[in-house]
Amino acid sequence: MKRISLTQYLVEQQREHGRIPSQLRLLIEVVARACKRIAISVNKGALGDVMGSADTENVQGEVQKKLDVISNEVLIEANEWGGHLAAMASEEMDTIHLVPNRYPQGEYLLLFDPLDGSSNIDVNVSIGTIFSVLRKVGHHHGVSEQDFLQPGRFQAAAGYCIYGPQTTLVLTVGDGVAMFTLDRETGSFVLTEENVQIPADTKEFAVNMSNLRHWAPPVKRYIEECLAGKDGPRGKDFNMRWIASMVADVHRILCRGGIFMYPWDKREPEKAGKLRLMYEANPMAFLVEQAGGMATNGHDRIMDLQPGKLHERVSVILGSKNEVQRVTDYHRDTGAEAASQPAQAA
Repeated sequence: MKRISLTQYLVEQQREHGRIPSQLRLLIEVVARACKRIAISVNKGALGDVMGSADTENVQGEVQKKLDVISNEVLIEANEWGGHLAAMASEEMDTIHLVPNRYPQGEYLLLFDPLDGSSNIDVNVSIGTIFSVLRKVGHHHGVSEQDFLQPGRFQAAAGYCIYGPQTTLVLTVGDGVAMFTLDRETGSFVLTEENVQIPADTKEFAVNMSNLRHWAPPVKRYIEECLAGKDGPRGKDFNMRWIASMVADVHRILCRGGIFMYPWDKREPEKAGKLRLMYEANPMAFLVEQAGGMATNGHDRIMDLQPGKLHERVSVILGSKNEVQRVTDYHRDTGAEAASQPAQAA
């Protein structure tokens, strides 16, 4: 079987299919090279003085791990000089990072979560890098946060790199999902699966069950039906999987199906959810939809949501289409029921 490298795959997408322009191809290649550097740091672990806390906090007030900071710096340094980017935004930075004036400015915007699942770093569980690419809209000079606030359906490309037993890059440029495995002997990402498809039905769900008491009724209803198994309304047994790394949970779903949920809960009712719309939900929703799955916030398609700010949070329900549709229908049923109730007297 002929081995197709990431570079060859992207060149064919550009040359033969006309799906991606040269700047986007170069951008994806640079992100992939940065991911290889991050993979080396992750693999060194305690031998590379990369474990533990960096004793700093990010814009969300979360304590950063050393590898969070290292990964963020690697992605910035790799991408700022190539001429394909106008600016970058990261979950770990307060605001956007403009390409310095000494470098040529491109037409794309890069958003990334440099190291998703960082709570798993010190216990040697799979983690990863998530990225999303947008086009800079308009022809005005300079870049502001407003340029980034585009619905996910306008993404030019999205993907993630998972650092596990193998280092795997998963990518979409809007024409299906492809997976590339890092060959450590040659240093190349090699195409190992194309046209990835998520089964429409599943018997697996991924959710943090410890938060059950805080969930809204539609999510409780769905999970309780899964737990009831064969004797319940679903008539089949379900298994639960939860890695606490979105990259790892979504990768499993892309490989064999399932539903992933990180829903709103009443501990912080003013927040729409826990995960970030721009750095996590949108790129993962793009991948999942391109693989035949579905991604909603319980009410609306994630990629149709209009971002209001750079670090906006969102409820996430994604994966096997029929299961995601069921949970979304439960939310709509609850909303319709509430709307039909007479108003209470003051």
